[in-house]
Amino acid sequence: MFDLIVKGGFLPDGNVSDIGITGDRITAIEPLGSAEAGQVIDATGDLISPPFVDPHFHMDATLSYGLPRINASGTLLEGIGLWGELKQVMTQDEVVSRALTYCDWAASMGLLAIRSHVDTCDDRLLGVEALLEVRNQVKDYIDLQLVAFPQDGFYRDPKARDNTIRALDMGVDVVGGIPHFERTMADGAASVTELCEIAAARGLQVDMHCDETDDPHSRHIETLAYETQRVGLHGRVAGSHLTSMHSMDNYYVSKLLPLIAEAEINAIPNPLINIVLQGRHDTYPKRRGLTRVKEMLAMGINVGWGQDCVLDPWYSLGTGDMLDVAFMGLHVAQMTSPDEMRTCFDMVTTNNAKTMGLQDYGLHVGAKASLVVLDAGTPVEALRLRAARLHVVANGRVVSQAPRADAALSLPGRPASSRRRHVLG
Repeated sequence: MFDLIVKGGFLPDGNVSDIGITGDRITAIEPLGSAEAGQVIDATGDLISPPFVDPHFHMDATLSYGLPRINASGTLLEGIGLWGELKQVMTQDEVVSRALTYCDWAASMGLLAIRSHVDTCDDRLLGVEALLEVRNQVKDYIDLQLVAFPQDGFYRDPKARDNTIRALDMGVDVVGGIPHFERTMADGAASVTELCEIAAARGLQVDMHCDETDDPHSRHIETLAYETQRVGLHGRVAGSHLTSMHSMDNYYVSKLLPLIAEAEINAIPNPLINIVLQGRHDTYPKRRGLTRVKEMLAMGINVGWGQDCVLDPWYSLGTGDMLDVAFMGLHVAQMTSPDEMRTCFDMVTTNNAKTMGLQDYGLHVGAKASLVVLDAGTPVEALRLRAARLHVVANGRVVSQAPRADAALSLPGRPASSRRRHVLG
């Protein structure tokens, strides 16, 4: 007797199976025949996926677009300045309300694990307190990790260092930084060193906004790789954005990539945001705003797509759909072979789960019973369609359901309905 059975769906590897769930755990992945269950989901012909995972987001700023004004230039730096204005007038209740609304969107999209940076350059630590409250409220259906993020610079802001440590003392999970925003390259490198030492002393992970710039001389990822090895943080460090790498000399990159791989650093490109923010000073040719994704994957580096922003000072669109993120990444990185497209799906599921260090994640017996039933037959078809999330199961409980994306047509001599599903091969 199972609490829930998901019957007859395609697994990401193409196999067809039933999934039996008892309590909050997957207890069987096999043909279950006439086994009984309190609830049965018929997933025949549909894709069953582990939950989507976003390792890079800013939940304290989400859904604030237009407050107190719009980013007229569309640049990263104006967005940072605008966020500074918003921090002066926002309230804790507003941050909680916006964040919970976003978590509702996320759950409906099958996005059940999020790592959010939270600004620590505010003496009130208002955003920290707000997101700690949100983390507790959504813990039954979303794994929310928080990163202590000194948005205005760990050294550049005179109080950021103390506030970042205070945030970690309050229970924030991950150590963040923004070395390229410090006053000098030397300060940026020093901030990487100290922040990695703080993480090592506390047994925490590190996730730094690293080299989010078009400047090819911004090379803090090299320092991050060195410090990761020096203090023994292998596999527990992420470099987010890494956009300067798209402008770096190829010979230098040929040295850099092996260092990143050796340190087991995870890479988090954010294609929706960086294709919009980067290259703003270029005429033509105009840079694409994305790090060297395919080259890093070829080196065995764990790379996963991040959402970054939704309706905030830096990005005026977004829905919380990680298939949108992977779809954009697929195009910008020119990952269009069947294997590469399949990898793009992994980059918003299993790769990102590895970056976040999620325990008991995935579709296997003993794993947490969280999964998504998609209106698609394969991972590639899910990307092509940005497929509807027919059922979202979080910790053994159905938390969201949606209809199929079918259209009723009235065309002479043609079928009465149309579905965009069309699996090749």
